[in-house]
Amino acid sequence: MSVGIEFALPEKKAARRAFDRAASGFDAACFVHDEARRRLIERLEFVRLEPQVVVDLGCATGQAAAALATRYPAARVLALDSSRGMLAAAAANASARVDVVGGDAEQLPLRSHSVDIVLANLVLPWCRPNLLFAEAARVLRPDGALLFATLGPDTLAEVRRAFGGVDERIHVHAAFDMHDLGDVAMAEGLAEPVLDVDRLEVTYADVGALLRDLRAVGGVSTAGGRRRTLTGRERWRGFARGLTPAAGGRFAVTVELILGQAWGRGPRQTSAPSGEIRVPIERVRRSSPSGTT
Repeated sequence: MSVGIEFALPEKKAARRAFDRAASGFDAACFVHDEARRRLIERLEFVRLEPQVVVDLGCATGQAAAALATRYPAARVLALDSSRGMLAAAAANASARVDVVGGDAEQLPLRSHSVDIVLANLVLPWCRPNLLFAEAARVLRPDGALLFATLGPDTLAEVRRAFGGVDERIHVHAAFDMHDLGDVAMAEGLAEPVLDVDRLEVTYADVGALLRDLRAVGGVSTAGGRRRTLTGRERWRGFARGLTPAAGGRFAVTVELILGQAWGRGPRQTSAPSGEIRVPIERVRRSSPSGTT
């Protein structure tokens, strides 16, 4: 990764602090997480496994872990996160069949080839994709499956443009497109990634409502190259003008949602849901990640 991209990636300690602060109000504002989780759980219909161990990676308050425990009553379900605040919330919500575990997605505290399913809902935006994929490849059994949701480079494009009109600092994290992610997954030891992309539009009455939602889910910028001083009144007003329509009223922001699955090396059986885009290695292209305004 280039120096520029490193500056646009989140700092681990800052991200953990943001999620610690967000833990108490997360469930009231996590509608994008909820939609992504719903889609990932639906995809399990097409994964022909009877898992013994399932991991909710980046579990937040443990909603996916609860759904996995219901879906796989014979499996051990691990809810894993690096945020102490989120772990406390997940533990408060967990049933007796869910074990809450502290750990880093880039360095999992799990034995190699010990897991059947890893579900990672919107964890990749806070990680180096190569490290997360390498760890998933390490812990998955040969026929195990990784299912993940992440954000593409068009996410918050409106916010990026509005800030771009008032300064040159990084305000939105780097994001990687679908083709890059498929490439990295295979390079790090996962097999046959299958990815698709959708765009959601979220509307807001004012800039304050957008920022409250972002803070409530820990979605503030923790990029290495972010502004570390106060934005300033005039700069803030310029940003708000760039985001809000001239006629006033509501404005929209884009969420580019990428969903994917990949496999531990070895034979497995699956039936692909309709509408997915398969990305053979010969068609993979490389492009510079966005979000480095």
